[in-house]
Amino acid sequence: MTRPGLRRVEQIMGTAISLDIAGDLPHADRLADEAFAWLREVDLRFSTYRSDSEVSALRAGALRREDCSPDLRHVLDECARLWEATDGYFDAFADGRFDPSGYVKGWSVQVASDRLAAAGAADHCLNAGGDICVRGRPAPDRLWRIGVLDPWHRDSLSWVLELTDAAVATSGGYERGAHITDPRTGRPARDLASVTVVGPDLRTADAYATAAMAMGHRATAWLERLDGHEWAVLTADGRSSQSRALPSAEP
Repeated sequence: MTRPGLRRVEQIMGTAISLDIAGDLPHADRLADEAFAWLREVDLRFSTYRSDSEVSALRAGALRREDCSPDLRHVLDECARLWEATDGYFDAFADGRFDPSGYVKGWSVQVASDRLAAAGAADHCLNAGGDICVRGRPAPDRLWRIGVLDPWHRDSLSWVLELTDAAVATSGGYERGAHITDPRTGRPARDLASVTVVGPDLRTADAYATAAMAMGHRATAWLERLDGHEWAVLTADGRSSQSRALPSAEP
């Protein structure tokens, strides 16, 4: 039986973000307020669509790197590190201008989850449009169950994952179209329908899923070399593959 708790959904960063806190925490509402306030702050500061964001000021040349906030300097440094770790396929400059979106959402959700856990919400699930952090359990005898959508049948699931203390990132074109660019060709990456990566930290899992989408058919061989991560891939022509230890369950 699921324990009583809190569930809240808000629209931030152009997607629905849901928070489930299991257990009867007397301060759950305050923790949810703080988590969503942080995510709204990140959206305001890092949006590439808002002309008044810090990222837009940097892109326009109105802000020098040395004058950026510590958070933005962190994001710049991590994007550079992940570019190296993914053979250049995670590229925040793939479209010619700095766009850290492939890192920022996973980073901000991981930070929010870390803060929730530190404040006493040991059992929670925070889901930002497929970028997910889970901690603890929804009930003592259950794990969190995370569904990975079928890209062609939106009322069906390709996989169901059972997890605790993990991060899940899914990248695909079924919500925003072919929005990920292959930095080697400069063209939209269309070989894969979706990539799901499971790991201990959403910052890295999110970037790896984005990079794998950009790699196309080369992604599976690269994913197999990753330590500490499991994965599932659907190709654009309907073939599927997954890592041996993917924590999947029956739908």
